[in-house]
Amino acid sequence: MVNVLRVVSYNVHGLRGDQRALAEVVRELAPDVLVVQEAPRRLRWRTRNAQLAHALHLVYVTGGAPSLGNVICTDLRVRPRSTWELRYPLTPGRHLRGAAFARCTAGGAPFVVVGSHLATDPAERPGQAQLLKKALADLDAPVILAGDLNETVGGSAWRMLADGLVDAAGEEATATYPLTGQRLDAVFVDPRITVTGYRVVDSPAARRASDHLPVVAGLTLPG
Repeated sequence: MVNVLRVVSYNVHGLRGDQRALAEVVRELAPDVLVVQEAPRRLRWRTRNAQLAHALHLVYVTGGAPSLGNVICTDLRVRPRSTWELRYPLTPGRHLRGAAFARCTAGGAPFVVVGSHLATDPAERPGQAQLLKKALADLDAPVILAGDLNETVGGSAWRMLADGLVDAAGEEATATYPLTGQRLDAVFVDPRITVTGYRVVDSPAARRASDHLPVVAGLTLPG
């Protein structure tokens, strides 16, 4: 079906891991939409993100420096229509963070995919989540939100972003950050989108590629 999507969210650890393993993992998953955290955001970021997408057999859509390392890639089934970014306020001494947005269609069905990476500082995250939630409220198409929230289900930022959306994981609580055994990465979707599958890919290649594990969600768009 043309309105069925495979969405992958993956913190690639600044590409400091085994990039051949990264390509192996993503190519095998064959996502229609890939949301990346910690993608190139500094020197030659456009070229490097385009090269990354090419290596993964995908097309670079948006992200990099303007969205502070959040990047969205798609396959050729997905048609991007417009893109934009959101930057969170800078806390002195901390990393500047943000979000990437892409309005797309697949088989004529519209949706907006959003990728973000929240702060490691628990004092910063609620404010960032509040700004992101406000931006989501302004969208008029079904939303797919994917990212590294840097906190678990019980956190206030997690609860704020999940409110009104469907957690693609359902009751699944598989860790996405093996170092601490925590689930920090998530895919949330508009209730109009049907979740048909979810898994966290824990393989030797995935562990060589990054300190996070990729999250995969099967989705069916409305209409």
